[in-house]
Amino acid sequence: MPEYWQLKKIKNKEWRNRIAQNLLNLRMQLQELIPCRTVTETLLLATWNIRDFGARRFNPRKRTKESLFYIAEIISKFDIVAVQEVNENLDQFQDLMDILGYPWTYISTDTTEGPGGNQERMAFIYDRSKVRFRNIAGEIVLPKTQLIQREKQFARTPFLVSLQSGWFKFNLCTVHLYYGSDSGIGMKRRIAEIKAITKALAKKAKKDRESYIVLGDFNIIGPKDETMEALLTNGFMIPDSIWDTASTPFSAKHYDQIAFRAEEGKVQFGNRGGILNFFETVFRDDEAELYINKYDRDFEKHGDPDDADRKGNYYLKRWRTWQMSDHLPLWIELEIDFTDEYLESL
Repeated sequence: MPEYWQLKKIKNKEWRNRIAQNLLNLRMQLQELIPCRTVTETLLLATWNIRDFGARRFNPRKRTKESLFYIAEIISKFDIVAVQEVNENLDQFQDLMDILGYPWTYISTDTTEGPGGNQERMAFIYDRSKVRFRNIAGEIVLPKTQLIQREKQFARTPFLVSLQSGWFKFNLCTVHLYYGSDSGIGMKRRIAEIKAITKALAKKAKKDRESYIVLGDFNIIGPKDETMEALLTNGFMIPDSIWDTASTPFSAKHYDQIAFRAEEGKVQFGNRGGILNFFETVFRDDEAELYINKYDRDFEKHGDPDDADRKGNYYLKRWRTWQMSDHLPLWIELEIDFTDEYLESL
């Protein structure tokens, strides 16, 4: 459970009470959508692109402490979360970890250099009482013979770690793949990156004879698009519980995915999975006036001058996505207790 005693640091009592009520509403939403975490039976695995986390490259205002409480509550409902767009400055990320408290910890990369990297890190946040790091981690670097479009590495380097939860040993790779454009050279590179990561991980899976999971922001357009076809190459599959699940709050894009190349008989999916639309309970559509007036009174400076409703649309499409995200968490339930099967095999 997050360290909610930190709410007392918010001096405005009326606003502190409002945040507490929002947390109660969010907890109720989470309880209805996501199964309770178990000690040994299941693993709740999630991926979340948390927009521009820790930077001010696009966001004119840093995240409020209020937002960190909501993000912590969401993360705490899973056992491990792959997070994309964690930036070079880790101050707010550390604030988030302080709210999560013990036994939560994380593994992170350094930033990816170069114009395509956006100074982003990849990170895994996990409950160390449930998930064990097997002391192997690394970034995926392609050999010369497999470079993307014959000359390029990934725009943002994928991050691979080896983990175990219960009986389940697995290798988890998080990505934030090239976006570019929806056609032409940009789209070709996006597809090439998707194929490259599945090929690289399939080779490792065959060599190690272990299950590999790749998850994160693939910039998949839809389940029938060629970007999805690229993800399903080299033996990877997507569980039925999250198939055809859009992961963006304002469109039907399927950017985020969780794909498996499973060792035979070693991955058992639970019955549930999906997305969480947190805007149903926090930073709701009808709260534009409230938040803009409190946190960002100079919205006119940032809103679209051609937009008739500059205030409302700036809040809906921009301000609150910098507070939470323009992506929704995508999650899956896995079975991790194979005791019966093992005893029967003996």
